[in-house]
Amino acid sequence: VRFSSPRVDMADFREVFAKAKHIAIITGAGVSAESGVPTFRGAGGFWRKWQAQELATPEAFARNPSRVWEFYHYRREVMLSKHPNPAHIAIAECERRLSKQGRSVVVITQNIDELHRKAGTKHLLEIHGSLFKTRCTNCGNVAANYKSPICPALAGKGAPDPETEDAAIPVEDLPQCEEDGCNGLLRPHVVWFGETLDPDILTEVEKELEICDLCLVVGTSSVVYPAAMFAPQVSARGVPVAEFNMEATPATNRFRFHFPGPCGTTLPPALARHHTEIIS
Repeated sequence: VRFSSPRVDMADFREVFAKAKHIAIITGAGVSAESGVPTFRGAGGFWRKWQAQELATPEAFARNPSRVWEFYHYRREVMLSKHPNPAHIAIAECERRLSKQGRSVVVITQNIDELHRKAGTKHLLEIHGSLFKTRCTNCGNVAANYKSPICPALAGKGAPDPETEDAAIPVEDLPQCEEDGCNGLLRPHVVWFGETLDPDILTEVEKELEICDLCLVVGTSSVVYPAAMFAPQVSARGVPVAEFNMEATPATNRFRFHFPGPCGTTLPPALARHHTEIIS
């Protein structure tokens, strides 16, 4: 289905929202940008001399694990000072409220910053992984890790300024696996350019998209695959999709609703309690 122009009709959206039993919310970098999280995309998206796609690859990590860890250490440290914004909070409150009514909300996010988790979202599928998880390149163990700094050698490193010299930390001083006798080199548990998404998470995402009766696309440009296909696939089976984004995207015409502007402004009234909701 193609809509000549998606409706910016909040009252109409609110009617659909009031009846929805399974709401899927797909979020991207736009939600985090409003919390001041650097996205490293587009103009000005540099760390030192590099753009994210030059550092966030298996090849870059194999070639220079110290530099890649400096980049991720910097991003982890930046996140310690960032907080969920009204969009994250509206989503988490909506999930909490609706769950008491026997209705479900799932958040499927491309973001790796854990701001949804900080806001209180419980049912969260992080399809690109997390800045605060590591994976061992030797034994494969995935572990949560909130240490600051993540290892002593990275203390004070990671400055983004282009003049900064590489720290050139020896591999044995980079983050190491703590499983019994492993000591393998850890890497960030994030999906890098050229890597595929975790098939188990994708299976869960597919299940959620098959049962959802309302889908929201929040702060994502709908160009990064495979997430770009999620909402159009839902729309194709006749389920209403509402896009909350700064501007129209290549997928906008496939959606029933489009609400332009910052999602921290547009989302809270959209997800607030509807007058027909029964609050026990």
